[in-house]
Amino acid sequence: MKRTLSIAFLLTQDLESPSGLGRYYPLAKELARLGHRVTILALHPNFKSLETKKYEQDGVGVWYVGPMHVKKQKNHKSYYPSWLLVPLVLKALWALSRAILGQSPDIIHIGKPHPMNGVAGLLFKGLRKGRVFLDCDDFEAGSTHFSGKWQKWVITLFENTLPGYMDHITANTFFNLDRLRSLGIPSNKITYLPNGVDLGRFGAVDVNEVEGIRSELGLVGRKVIAFIGTLSLTNHPVNLLLDAFAIIEQKQGNAVLLLVGGGEDYRLIVELAKKKGIDRKVRFVGRIHPSRVPCYYRLADVSVDPVYDDDAARGRSPLKMFESWVMGVPFITGDVGDRRNMFGDPPAGILTSPGNSEGLAEALTLVLSDFDLANTLSRRGFERVRNFYWDQLVQIIERIYEKYI
Repeated sequence: MKRTLSIAFLLTQDLESPSGLGRYYPLAKELARLGHRVTILALHPNFKSLETKKYEQDGVGVWYVGPMHVKKQKNHKSYYPSWLLVPLVLKALWALSRAILGQSPDIIHIGKPHPMNGVAGLLFKGLRKGRVFLDCDDFEAGSTHFSGKWQKWVITLFENTLPGYMDHITANTFFNLDRLRSLGIPSNKITYLPNGVDLGRFGAVDVNEVEGIRSELGLVGRKVIAFIGTLSLTNHPVNLLLDAFAIIEQKQGNAVLLLVGGGEDYRLIVELAKKKGIDRKVRFVGRIHPSRVPCYYRLADVSVDPVYDDDAARGRSPLKMFESWVMGVPFITGDVGDRRNMFGDPPAGILTSPGNSEGLAEALTLVLSDFDLANTLSRRGFERVRNFYWDQLVQIIERIYEKYI
């Protein structure tokens, strides 16, 4: 008979952040559906103003215990100056440590190798002799905004040293797997756990709501290119997409670029669109509630993830790829990292040369103008994403957990 496990996730973000929403919460929810007792201990960017800091949802206990290391106000994300960041990190570290030491889970799973949850996990492992897992779903040192060199040094230190103290490590890209092996981590202590899609979020969509948004944004009769994600040029070079759209706009007069999301570079990207003279054809929606995301995919004729050929892209598995597929939207990105392997054969999308705005424009124009190609990509993506439902992926990690208990 399968044993019921008590599992706690330690997160340094809230559950509306990309990884919290698209990776850790759906994984926790599926583990709870399988009968395990699951708790998420997390940080929040507006911790002081939270009315409810502890609740249960979908069988998962969620407990916000302290402040996050960034601020989020409307569409903008900003970072604390060093003199404020250090005491805030220490406060968050203490809050996560106290919270996890007040529990007795069979396993804790650290989401991202950060100082706050990393130290809390090490304390639990040392004092409680518990089983501690680590998830590497990004290459933080190469993809995160840093206001000082010391911050990058700290993150690099934890990314390089924390894995060696873990019982087991999960990673969502082959780049991260190879990097862990280069640090001397044995292959039998690493498991590939790709990103996926939460069918609970991407089910039926209210057609009337979609058409209302379409009319409100002036998209009726338009060809819509969508980027739905964080507006952070460090991780997502939306400047490449703006360059590509400037080319497309001259050939496709009815094309519109839809940018959905907030981030530290929201204002900068608005200014870039104005400088390029395309701001009238760009719709800046800003940050929306996660429940409304499927409606905006329904508006799109094609979805895109612009990338450079760098470690930030190699270490990242774009959630928007899986979301586009499950919503039946053709998807375009650069040929870097795991993307070619993820696309399968025949490919469930179009790969372009990373960093090449002309190639990106050509691929987007092709999808917008070729109805049969768009339908083919839509069908392939919908078929391909069946391999990445979280109710299937959860079985990977459940088997690994059981080996350690």
